[in-house]
Amino acid sequence: MRSRRVSDVVLTGRVDIPVPPSRLMADWQREISLRLELEPGDVETLPLARARMRWPEYSHCVQAVTEWMNALGLPEVLATSDVALMACRGARYHHDGAQYGGAAFCNLFLCEDRGQDLHFPATGHRIPLVRGTVVIFDTGQPHAVIARSSSGFEVADFPLEQDCTQVFLTWELPIEHAAISQALQIDFDTESSSPLQLDEEQVWLNGARVSVCPDTGQWCSSLETSGKPNMTEPIAT
Repeated sequence: MRSRRVSDVVLTGRVDIPVPPSRLMADWQREISLRLELEPGDVETLPLARARMRWPEYSHCVQAVTEWMNALGLPEVLATSDVALMACRGARYHHDGAQYGGAAFCNLFLCEDRGQDLHFPATGHRIPLVRGTVVIFDTGQPHAVIARSSSGFEVADFPLEQDCTQVFLTWELPIEHAAISQALQIDFDTESSSPLQLDEEQVWLNGARVSVCPDTGQWCSSLETSGKPNMTEPIAT
């Protein structure tokens, strides 16, 4: 694969998962406050192996997502995908195509409703985050976790004196898996005779490398900090 289209398909639902044990949630809070020291907009990794020792319902969470994916025609994908446990205090607008261009994310949110949404500004999807919310999306698609009352990311919406954190499981689904690429309607460029001569994964739009404005989610030139050029379809390379 030389390059591919960035999908604007977002698959979402809600599965029935139990409340994480209070001992485990207390451990998460200590980790977040003492080691991660999350600032508004930060997204960091929590230790999954340690969490699983205190989380007898972990397998129930995995099974719930597996059954949801099976219903979408995506069988046997989760079991072979890398998984991580993440925490965020909101999340600034970003895309992950430069690090995970060969994957789609499947995220399962574990916290109660804290008045936050997962927002995809380019597609218009705005998904309320509650316990059991599950989402599959292209890593190259701009997204953020924002307050439900806001139209964009605002630091003031995530005061340190309030519990504004989200904890979620995330799986890296192989984008070249036939069922995943079909579900996300992804087109691939597999021409091998003329290599792109790039040293790293990038997202391009209308022939130029682009990044994402962290406050608004708008595509912008990699040489700019904000604004939205006249571009139509992003390509991950």
